[in-house]
Amino acid sequence: MPARLISLQQAADAEHARLRDLTDNDERRQQRLRWFEAAAAAQTAVTDFARTKRLNRHEVEQELRRVVRRST
Repeated sequence: MPARLISLQQAADAEHARLRDLTDNDERRQQRLRWFEAAAAAQTAVTDFARTKRLNRHEVEQELRRVVRRST
């Protein structure tokens, strides 16, 4: 799994994790947008990688998530 995909997924996961600590609705809304942007970047990279390598996009995403979970 390319390091770039791993780092993008880790960034998206980190942005999502930050939501748990927030109680203010405005802060949560802003953080949710940051999470969505990070997740979109990760998804775009997965799609591009899968297309370039002629792989199943869903399988690439699942393997990426397994790799990231094992590394944390």
